Amino acid sequence: MSKTPAAQSTTPTENTPHTSEHAAQIRQGRIDKLESWRKLGQNPFPYHFEKTSDNATLQAKYAALENGVETEDVVCVAGRVMALRNSGLFIDLQDPSGKIQVFCHKENLSPEMMDALKLVDVGDVIGATGTIRRTPRGELSVKTRQLQILGKSLLPLPEKYHGLTDVETRYRQRYLDLIMNPESRDTLVKRSKIIAEIRKLLLDKDFLEVETPMLQTLAGGAAARPFVTHHNTLEIDMYLRIAPELFLKRLIVGGISEKVFELNRNFRNEGISPKHNPEFTMIELYQAYADYNDMMDLTEEIVTTVAQNVLGTTKIEFQGTEIDLSGPWPRKSMIDCVKEETGVDFAAIDTDEAARTAAKGLGVFVEEYDTWGYALEKVFEDKVEHKLIQPIHITDYPREISPLAKEHRDNPRLVERFETRVYGWEIANAFSELSDPLDQRQRFESQMAQRDSGNDEAHQMDEDYITALEYGMPPCGGLGIGIDRLIMILTNSPNIRDVIAFPTLKPKH
Repeated sequence: MSKTPAAQSTTPTENTPHTSEHAAQIRQGRIDKLESWRKLGQNPFPYHFEKTSDNATLQAKYAALENGVETEDVVCVAGRVMALRNSGLFIDLQDPSGKIQVFCHKENLSPEMMDALKLVDVGDVIGATGTIRRTPRGELSVKTRQLQILGKSLLPLPEKYHGLTDVETRYRQRYLDLIMNPESRDTLVKRSKIIAEIRKLLLDKDFLEVETPMLQTLAGGAAARPFVTHHNTLEIDMYLRIAPELFLKRLIVGGISEKVFELNRNFRNEGISPKHNPEFTMIELYQAYADYNDMMDLTEEIVTTVAQNVLGTTKIEFQGTEIDLSGPWPRKSMIDCVKEETGVDFAAIDTDEAARTAAKGLGVFVEEYDTWGYALEKVFEDKVEHKLIQPIHITDYPREISPLAKEHRDNPRLVERFETRVYGWEIANAFSELSDPLDQRQRFESQMAQRDSGNDEAHQMDEDYITALEYGMPPCGGLGIGIDRLIMILTNSPNIRDVIAFPTLKPKH
């Protein structure tokens, strides 16, 4: 390497408050350093670097190395510069596994390399080759023989001691959030591990993983408003799926397997809140010859297994509250929950009008088209739901709000459906699946009447799905688990945006 004087920065210090002019000066100063690196015959954006180990592996391997001891072991490490001390003598190097110190001293580096060291900034991605040593103060270090810029950072990172604390910036510039906040990295890594554990558990139980359409001509499988798009060639409107349910049950009819699941992305054109994102992830599964009791057992097994394998415990803390995920979980009907909380027994109410009157008497808003079942659901959501902190299965939902669930074997006003609640949040929804095509048609017709009355989230008629059922579907249990909400609970994340890498945000103008 030929010796070239290092670029002399005339920019203000990067620790001073930023203005637009100041930020532009910093960026230009870094561009000048980039060009100086090129003048040294080096590419600041090279094609390859032979990394031999990650930082965590080295920290573990040399955990017993005593202070002041140096080895002859040569390693190549790479990562992002998070701090420079003593004019680059000490560099904190971060990779996804953790940090290690890079020690740059003139005893080991050529004069040209020492000059080049002045071109390195906090935020740069670098590679370092050298021997492993532990400093007298106990810091595991790479005693560098060779240093290389692998990706020049033109923009400065947020100031070290305060990190990236602006919530809006954290969500909009997730890459910056991940660089600066190890908690954010940990949450998204746990998300990946949770999904992997769910997949492994189901595959071990002989479930078949499948894929179903995300673009659909009918928005079915849930009560929700869809996103609408248009297919130019076919000249038809289409919908981003709100649920994969009806296609998965078609696969059960077809006999591709007695057990199927899909880890799927769904899209619902609804409000954004700490618990809602228009694009979200679910696991949806169907098992022939099973019912909703089997699905309750499976829900508990999935959640407890994931918690134990990823977190190492089934006792977690969420927002200051201890939650015990170990099963079995209580099972209680919606009617009984409402009666216990309000004193109103909806089982004794016979008419839709009387149900609406009872709801209004409890201070719960209902629409004039709301039937007995919708009134019961709204009272439950208003008076009961938020008090269900420990895991519980709420069972036996009203028939009219559950058009895809099988009629309850003991009460025709209800269906065999449950929702699992943790910290008041719904994390799972499951049915004994309706398999009678004649009953299914009547349910869809009732939903269409609801749509005509003004309920735009009521289910549409799906003739092809009814046709599929007419070829015969075995008894079947179905289950959907909201992955995002489950991860929120397991990682103590109060906002759904914290567990989604790139949440939906209103564009800046």
